Amino acid sequence: MVKSRGEDAVCARAPPAGRSGLPHTRLSFLALRADAREHELATQRGVARRLAALLGCSFEDHAGAAVPAAGLGYVVPNDTLTSIDFALGLGIRDEDDLFGGVVPYPFMATKTITHPLLSRAAAAPAGWCPAFAEQVHDVVLPGNSAFTLTDARSAALSLLPGGPVRIKLAEGIGGLGQWVANDEAQVDAALAVLDAATLARHGLVVERQVVGVRTYSVGLLRVGAMRASYFGSQRNTRNRHGEEVYGGSTLTVVRGGFDALERVAAGDAGVMSAITMARTYHAAALACFTGMFASRCNYDVARGHDAHGRPLAGVLEQSWRIGGASGAEVAALEALHADPSLNVVRASTVEVHAEQAVVPAGATLYFSGIDEHVGPITKYAELHTDADPRTTG
Repeated sequence: MVKSRGEDAVCARAPPAGRSGLPHTRLSFLALRADAREHELATQRGVARRLAALLGCSFEDHAGAAVPAAGLGYVVPNDTLTSIDFALGLGIRDEDDLFGGVVPYPFMATKTITHPLLSRAAAAPAGWCPAFAEQVHDVVLPGNSAFTLTDARSAALSLLPGGPVRIKLAEGIGGLGQWVANDEAQVDAALAVLDAATLARHGLVVERQVVGVRTYSVGLLRVGAMRASYFGSQRNTRNRHGEEVYGGSTLTVVRGGFDALERVAAGDAGVMSAITMARTYHAAALACFTGMFASRCNYDVARGHDAHGRPLAGVLEQSWRIGGASGAEVAALEALHADPSLNVVRASTVEVHAEQAVVPAGATLYFSGIDEHVGPITKYAELHTDADPRTTG
């Protein structure tokens, strides 16, 4: 198994002294994504407010990239920062300065890093690192990334003899921006709706379709002086159009890094395999993407089988930014912070696409209403009491 620098790369530096382990007294939520939906922004702001309270910081809300004279303090951006110089301009130098991540090039924040190009002659963005795909080859699904329609079509046709393929836009979120193609005609139909210029900028992924899939979440967190890691599973739901979309996550959160996580997961072969794959992917990113750092790392790992019944498993993508599971992450961090004797807690996020949704007593409600893009939706997080809270890490 490949390991990151030290116990965990995001946990490598000793935190500075102070009540929260941070050199900041204010926390700023920074809205950078122009396409963020109302329900997403409301949830992200809510999570950022709870992080501010956890860290003993004041809370400020900012849009765009303008930096006030007083500075941003600790930053919670709603997207991965895709330029080291841009991050430095915001006062972000390392993991102590943000909840999220920084990468040197935009494509590194997307799904396209997961797979190799079709050939050495294939189009690639500046900064493309073939070594990453080589290092993660054994922990991802069969597939390729492409930045032209021609390469995307060739990649899909090369996979079709083995069964259906899934075509995924690089920046798709929550299961959207994806198509399954069973034959050449369906490949052409999916690619026909794509814009060549957009594809050149962002790219797409073509990979083997997984049937009977279970998606694990594996994560690593550093917030102030706190270190935590987790494993869990995602669930899907149907939106108002009947499309299958992200419906929430349930996480087992452990005090400490990946080594502590493996001790808690020992005995569950599926979870252990997912952690091993996520660790390999995490370490490869840090080794290949010079200058990258992240305090919030989340990896989606799929397990299932192909159309012929052969087992398939692999990391689908990374998230180095506040995400759908962050409500559960913060609920768990709050519990660990409140009781130093706790080593393991469970928490969930839930997303319900319906007019009526019952929110459990004690849950944190982040959004409930009509979003103009997705319709009625309710989003909340809750802490569970059914884990052994003093399991040693």
